[in-house]
Amino acid sequence: MKKSLIALAVLGASGFAMAQSSVTLYGVADAGIGKIEAGAPAGNDASDKTEFISGSLMNNGNSRIGVRGVEDLGGGLKAGFNFESGLDLDNGNNLGSGGGFWGRAANLWLGGNWGTFKMGRTLNTSFYGIVTWELTGAANYSVVGNTYNYAGGGPRSNSQFSYKTPNMGGFSAELGYILKPDNGDRAKWDVNAIYANGPIGVGLSANKVKSGKTNYALGGKYNFGNFALAGSYTTAHNAANAKRRGFSLGGTATFGAASLTLDLTRDTKNEWTGKKYTNGLVEAKYALSKRTFVYGAFLRLDDTNNYGIGVRHNF
Repeated sequence: MKKSLIALAVLGASGFAMAQSSVTLYGVADAGIGKIEAGAPAGNDASDKTEFISGSLMNNGNSRIGVRGVEDLGGGLKAGFNFESGLDLDNGNNLGSGGGFWGRAANLWLGGNWGTFKMGRTLNTSFYGIVTWELTGAANYSVVGNTYNYAGGGPRSNSQFSYKTPNMGGFSAELGYILKPDNGDRAKWDVNAIYANGPIGVGLSANKVKSGKTNYALGGKYNFGNFALAGSYTTAHNAANAKRRGFSLGGTATFGAASLTLDLTRDTKNEWTGKKYTNGLVEAKYALSKRTFVYGAFLRLDDTNNYGIGVRHNF
């Protein structure tokens, strides 16, 4: 009887603790078949041959496994973390996405009614501004992301401190900062301003590394129901401060479980390659369930032709 009472007390205490915090395991499995020309900024699977693809330019996304948690500290204050690791379904190797084992995410945060303060490796502030209006949900084959490298800053940053405001009727803003010793002796700031409410999504992204030039992207999307239209204008610089500038225009049509996207970019200036390009993406998706879909995509990127057909499952 005594042991039973102790066990009940332990279970009761445990249940209280679990009610105050939670840890979630999640992930993505994405693989298919495709061809990626070696001249594209393709990373994995760039061989000019039709082959199995995973974690490549022509996958919808990288396979990954992650863990995130949140604890209610009381008084409206919460603490949380996110660790996420990439996975190559070719052979089971780790894909660091530019970082180490937890290269997709390794951060912690504090949040409340006043907003959220985050520290660590994370998707950067400019990326979130672009995702507000980008038509593919920032797929690996995003023509805007690949043409202008997410406003010249890439999708992720190490050692970033950031503050995000609470959502105020659809408006929010976020400021990220990386200290000088953490970024090759050059401090970096990164900011976005977003309006996302109902059918409208507008995002402004800007970032700058000390002694570099300011990158920015401004885009918007309007969802008419079964059709969404998006457009943007971007000025981006590479590490040598060479400029690439241009605009995008595209749309997505939805037919029940199926969707078709056409997205185009056009350079108005391109010092990265010395030649102005018109790049384009055609993407088709069909949802098999809320968590699983099949897709096919063709990407014309700076004189390279790339395609992929695959399956993505979210868990």
